[in-house]
Amino acid sequence: MPDVLVPLSGWYARHARDLPWRRPGFPAWGTLVSEVMLQQTQAARVAVEIDAWLARWPDPAALAAAPSADVLRAWGNLGYPRRALRLQDAARAIVERHGGEVPADVDALLALPGVGDYTARAVAVFHHGVRAPVVDTNVRRVVARLVHGVADQGPPKRRDLVDVERLLPDDPGEAAVVSAALMELGALVCTARSPDCDACPLADSCAWLAAGRPDNAPPRRAPQPRFEGSDRQARGRVMAALRASDDALPPASVRALWHDPAQLERAVASLISDGLAVRCDDGLRLP
Repeated sequence: MPDVLVPLSGWYARHARDLPWRRPGFPAWGTLVSEVMLQQTQAARVAVEIDAWLARWPDPAALAAAPSADVLRAWGNLGYPRRALRLQDAARAIVERHGGEVPADVDALLALPGVGDYTARAVAVFHHGVRAPVVDTNVRRVVARLVHGVADQGPPKRRDLVDVERLLPDDPGEAAVVSAALMELGALVCTARSPDCDACPLADSCAWLAAGRPDNAPPRRAPQPRFEGSDRQARGRVMAALRASDDALPPASVRALWHDPAQLERAVASLISDGLAVRCDDGLRLP
């Protein structure tokens, strides 16, 4: 391990959050489910939901055989419900291609529906012990400050993988711990807005701190449009009503969900396009 990271493993052992997917014996399928949930949802919310999910669908075969409507209802308020359908597609592919066992190979994981580069590497590293760089937003920010002396990361780059690869120990088990520790450091200490440099185990080696914490971050992306009154909010309103109903929503009930008919129709059309809703004789229902 590079000398710069020597204090990191000890810090992680003392400060790592007790999260379900870090438990000894947590299954590979659970790791994949948690990583898909974590893509756009805070860890605390996923920690509340993951055990119930795995109790209901303990392996890929169980989720593959489930009605999609049940899967979408169980996804609840985790956000971006299309992820639930992609996870079910991945479960079906695992059953068909891998005999129901989550593969260990990064390329095999990448070939699954809805599994991107980060998720594939995370499952391979954190469950199967493959030595490979795993880079999320938190890791990129830590490395930007520690190695490059930059206040925050810019857009993702292939160089990110090279940077992290150089920091990893040769031993796969130690490398997995370092990968998890870098993420945890970014989530708890080396945060975007209020980094606690006094509590950082890498402070003595941090290029950004040595430079006086300059305000030299790359330009931020334009802020997303406000949620209140947006198409996203209308879409969420419809999705929540569909999840709450065992039957199709009659047209009158759908119209009552939103004040702007044109915006409502856009929301409904987008849900249908994403496979999250289906028009039927009785109105609108989950697939």
